[in-house]
Amino acid sequence: MREAPSIEPLGDSALRVRLGSEPDAATVARVQAAARTLREAPPAGLREVVPAYTTLTLHYRPEAVAGEPDDLQPPWQRLAAQVQALLRRPRRRAAVAAREVVVPVCYGGEAGPDLPAVAAHCGLSEDEVVRRHLASPHVVCLLGFAPGFPFITGLDTALRTARRATPRTRIPPGSVAIAREQTCIYPLETPGGWNLIGRTPLRLFDPAATPPSRLRPGDRLRFEPIDAERFAALWAQERA
Repeated sequence: MREAPSIEPLGDSALRVRLGSEPDAATVARVQAAARTLREAPPAGLREVVPAYTTLTLHYRPEAVAGEPDDLQPPWQRLAAQVQALLRRPRRRAAVAAREVVVPVCYGGEAGPDLPAVAAHCGLSEDEVVRRHLASPHVVCLLGFAPGFPFITGLDTALRTARRATPRTRIPPGSVAIAREQTCIYPLETPGGWNLIGRTPLRLFDPAATPPSRLRPGDRLRFEPIDAERFAALWAQERA
């Protein structure tokens, strides 16, 4: 039988709901399902639901959760009880199908300068690294680090690679990178220490768009290889 979520206060206006100990596929799915439940039927005072690998962070307004003047129970405990009750309810509808998002990627060369080093480390050819990356079941677990920055699980274990010993100070936007058992895509020019294997022309974060982030937790990504000419054409199209 699955254990009930553990809930603890995080400061005076947030809760952390832990739904597992390892970021495996089952836990990631459980986190996403819990996030949907709380967004669809939010308790009074709940302001924001933020999913991570194994947890949800719930931001709330304490004054909206407080009980009667003689009730000495702290707001976080009152909200935690409501959250536990909501998450125990059986789901009466079919699970929401995850979105599939196609992400075109130009692998290697200037777009993926670390591809040769990754191939050497893994004992594979560069083509095999790309093939395994394309075949991996990629799922966006959370957005963080920078606006619209996706942390993506599902990477083939044969491609497990440590982060670079020396991070780069400037990584081009759209860079597709791997580290340990994850993939990421840099939406903006930022520093970073992941291994760059390719680059997508997609614009992942646009502050003028609604929503501003192109990807969202729970998305399934299907990477597709493109050449440099196609990359240039799509890059111009995305920013026209």
